[in-house]
Amino acid sequence: MATTALGAALRQWRDRVTPQAVGLPSGGRRRAAGLRREELSQLAGVSADYITRLEQGRATHPSAHIVEALGRALRLTREERAHLFELAGLAQTGSGAVPGHIPPSVYRTLDRLTGTPVAVFDASWTQLLANPLYVALMGEWHGRDLNALWRNFLSPHSRIRHSPESRQALLASLVADVRRTAARYPDDARLHSLIAELRRRSAHFDELWESGVVGTHQDGRKIIDHPQVGALTLDCDVLSVAGSDLRIMIYTAEPGSEDADRLALLGVVGTQTLTG
Repeated sequence: MATTALGAALRQWRDRVTPQAVGLPSGGRRRAAGLRREELSQLAGVSADYITRLEQGRATHPSAHIVEALGRALRLTREERAHLFELAGLAQTGSGAVPGHIPPSVYRTLDRLTGTPVAVFDASWTQLLANPLYVALMGEWHGRDLNALWRNFLSPHSRIRHSPESRQALLASLVADVRRTAARYPDDARLHSLIAELRRRSAHFDELWESGVVGTHQDGRKIIDHPQVGALTLDCDVLSVAGSDLRIMIYTAEPGSEDADRLALLGVVGTQTLTG
């Protein structure tokens, strides 16, 4: 099948993004300066085979979720993102929905924090972007597990060490935070579908939701049990991005500590594992 306009645009955008621009190693000899399909797959959480089929015109109807993920991974501008949705035959998410666009300034911030685990979440606590060190620290998530509420209530596989009290505090704060988000975006069908499904499938979520508590999810110290470098005690800070309702999660270690040494080791061992 001949390449479609969608496929041609994806290939063009992929060719212009260098691995260094998105925090990936260049990886030896390359036929082109841009991203390989496997690298775009890692960044977007979309299989390399499906990206190939999109570029070759053998897949022509990607979901809005996939289009959004590809647009973020390719660092498209607002105008390019709108064009991508048009090429895919999709309407863009309306103004009443949780924002998913990441401003260039946020990308630049992540580019300069290569030695620090950093991830970007939207207001519904869906992970939009994570640098390689964050993925090496916390593990790689796909699909619905990218949403922190879904993962913590329905798929509780985590490297974070919790006491019963700390876990309850985390879950309560997540529900309180997303309640505020739901009030700000009453027309976001995807968000309200997520909440409805969580209420059906998790009695604990439903109980917390019924409590009516409203608040903001903030984090302090965490112990992460990493399978390669051992336990790391790190400070976790959540920063807000003015005007976009994004949250930036940053993990740091006390300078000169054993945790800082382990985090530095993970920067070598963990990211090599991811790109090997």
